[in-house]
Amino acid sequence: MEIAKILQPAVALMAWTMVMWLWMYATRIPAMNALKLDPDSLAKDPTKTLDDILPAAVQWKAHNYNHLHEAPTLFYAVCLVIALTGNGGGTSAIVAWAYVGLRVIHSVVQATVNKVMLRFILFALSSFTLMALIYHAAKIVFAF
Repeated sequence: MEIAKILQPAVALMAWTMVMWLWMYATRIPAMNALKLDPDSLAKDPTKTLDDILPAAVQWKAHNYNHLHEAPTLFYAVCLVIALTGNGGGTSAIVAWAYVGLRVIHSVVQATVNKVMLRFILFALSSFTLMALIYHAAKIVFAF
């Protein structure tokens, strides 16, 4: 169904979020084991965090996983709005796939080399893409 095409990139980003979850724990658990870290010790000392203890490169995956629960929540909502209004195909779906592609690239950059300026550019591009989708949804819903 053409109108549901916009749901494909939404599901793809959900799947990517789970990939980041796996990557996060695949690096975090071995790092914690190597340090012989007792997870309960963190709960008992609120001044200590994994950011203080684990290598930065290990934490980059966790930071990105958290980021995938921020702006993408708007993406999921706007995809549903556009799909429910019957406008989920064509340009809407293409722009949604562009958003997902930018977020995946952002994830890979943050989780590997973590170059802040490159991350910012990718984040800004994905944000502008998301704004375009929200504007498109607003045009449909408010009929302007």
